[in-house]
Amino acid sequence: MCGIVGHVGAKDSDRSLQVVLDGLSRLEYRGYDSAGVAVGATGGLNVVKSVGKLANLKAELEKLGELPGRCAIGHTRWATHGIPSVENAHPHTSLDGALALVHNGIIENATALRQELTRDGFEFVSDTDTEVVVHLLARTLVEELRRPMPEDEGVTGVAGDPSLGGGAEDAAGVAQDLDRNLDHDQAATSDAKNNSLLTPGIPADSLPTAAALTRAMRRIMSELHGTFTLLAVHEDAPGVVVAARRSSPLVIGLGEGENFLGSDALAFAQYTRRAIEVGQDELAVVTPTHVTVLDIHGNRTEPKTLEVDFSADRATKDGWPTFMEKEINEQPRAIADTLANRLDAEGFLTLDELRIPAEVLRTVDKMVIIACGTAAYAGQVARYAIEHWCRIPVEVELAHEFRYRDPVVTEKTLVVAISQSGETMDTIMAIRHAREQGAKVVAVVNTPGSTISRESDAVLLTHAGPEIAVASTKAFTAQITATYILGLYLAQVRGNKFIDEIQDYLDKLAEIPAKVEDVISRGEGVRQAARMLADTASVIFLGRHVGFPVAMEGALKLKELAYIHAEGFAAGELKHGPIALIEDGQPVIIVVPTPRRPELHRKVVSNIQEVRARGARTLVIAEDGDEAVNECADVVFRVPPAPTLYAPLLAVVPLQIFACELATAKGLDVDQPRNLAKSVTVE
Repeated sequence: MCGIVGHVGAKDSDRSLQVVLDGLSRLEYRGYDSAGVAVGATGGLNVVKSVGKLANLKAELEKLGELPGRCAIGHTRWATHGIPSVENAHPHTSLDGALALVHNGIIENATALRQELTRDGFEFVSDTDTEVVVHLLARTLVEELRRPMPEDEGVTGVAGDPSLGGGAEDAAGVAQDLDRNLDHDQAATSDAKNNSLLTPGIPADSLPTAAALTRAMRRIMSELHGTFTLLAVHEDAPGVVVAARRSSPLVIGLGEGENFLGSDALAFAQYTRRAIEVGQDELAVVTPTHVTVLDIHGNRTEPKTLEVDFSADRATKDGWPTFMEKEINEQPRAIADTLANRLDAEGFLTLDELRIPAEVLRTVDKMVIIACGTAAYAGQVARYAIEHWCRIPVEVELAHEFRYRDPVVTEKTLVVAISQSGETMDTIMAIRHAREQGAKVVAVVNTPGSTISRESDAVLLTHAGPEIAVASTKAFTAQITATYILGLYLAQVRGNKFIDEIQDYLDKLAEIPAKVEDVISRGEGVRQAARMLADTASVIFLGRHVGFPVAMEGALKLKELAYIHAEGFAAGELKHGPIALIEDGQPVIIVVPTPRRPELHRKVVSNIQEVRARGARTLVIAEDGDEAVNECADVVFRVPPAPTLYAPLLAVVPLQIFACELATAKGLDVDQPRNLAKSVTVE
């Protein structure tokens, strides 16, 4: 949801607009319905907005010619308050046009604040909660520019990494530093005299406004209820971006003579691999040479530096027609990379980050997996494996339902949060609730440094690389792989499995990438079947055991991409109601378990016969050599044999290809389906 990008460059640099547009292009996958930029330069701000795709914004910019500027902020909006329109698009500006702001998140007390501001004479041109924020910030900024600076608000700090800049170690903010009309050389002289460094990097004529804007941002953070990432620029402080964050993602990329801001590190991955995390209720003052991060009280914090490991080339189509097709084909690599380097020198499994003592893990008496959408189906697959290997009861909860039903969570509960972005707001709120009850939390995420990873007690990364298409594919198979690693790790710690047993499971899991490659190579038959069904109005999916969540995931993909009704059912539930849906010609896709599990296999074959007897058109996913399905299936998609628990990693691939091809045959955008966002950062 909503992409945010910012850039601050050197005084003689005019590439800020291009950097921001490049970043917004890389964040298109998040889903959006409008876009806009604000470019700051000496002489004022230029704000341009448009509805629809980013191409529309670029066309508007081309009409205006060059817009040079040393800083810029940009935004792609996914509508929450107000319809998609130019008026509702970001950036929003103050009444005088001197201040521009972009916002991710939702301001829950926006209505009350709007009423208050309206009484104060502010006029609104949009329906958004964000315009409330910019007017509130503008009003507070005027107050800060007028009031005298308290003597005790000065800030000193030791000189440190020039990328992070000077700041405060023990005072209430950077405001006094910024207010003093000192340029970088004067600050360096001061440092030589008293071993302190005043916040540098801001031109002398920008200091008063930058200082006041920083103080104003701190003040309004306390007035805003809800979630937000805010980026603000002012025409009287060119070359400065002031940002704030609460429960919405923000990372800052550290460059050479320039710095970057983004709701996702992918926005600036082509320019720098170094970034810092902005924590909860923190704000940042960003100049071309320095970044100062403060808490809500104005105290300087020491942000964690991280390496951005998403290579830029993995965020391009690289010759594929769509990102989704590319990412389906990247699944062997994603699974292999997630498995790589998991054993220590003694052959024991390890996690990426672990802050849970082994003795605590041995006392766990229940696991709760919390996730949404595709990630929840990955959790349902994992439940079968973890219960089998660890003999711990596992519940799978939708994150947005979890904390509202008074769940039974104790100090002996292990919560596993699965999220591709690590910024899914429903999941963030669920893990906070779980931790309040004393539970330990393990994060399974694809994004290092994300909110969920920072707020968890252990982290297991899915090394899938950036997933751009909104409909998840490689993240799903990487999540299953990662949760299997977690299950085996717990079995190791708790003594449920011997090390040679765990090694055998890992060896067989290591064979899966090649088998997925094999499934992908057989995809043409799946595509042909999808094209033949392009006009269908409904598809039913059936599965048993681990095939059941795979069936639900297949149905979700079809709903997301092709906009047709699709439902996944447990095959055994068929006779308890869903069979009433079967009529002549109804497509039914069935995930068939391995014949090596005859008790399951026989029952699913019977289910195929039941629906076919009522006129259904049956499309079956079955193992090579499974001849029993031939007489009751209209179409068979073959996959290589695999252990039962690993079969979902193979069976889901034809369903991904099927949904992608059917949507393509209908002329739909498979990378950016309507109404959907990649990262859902609001509840």
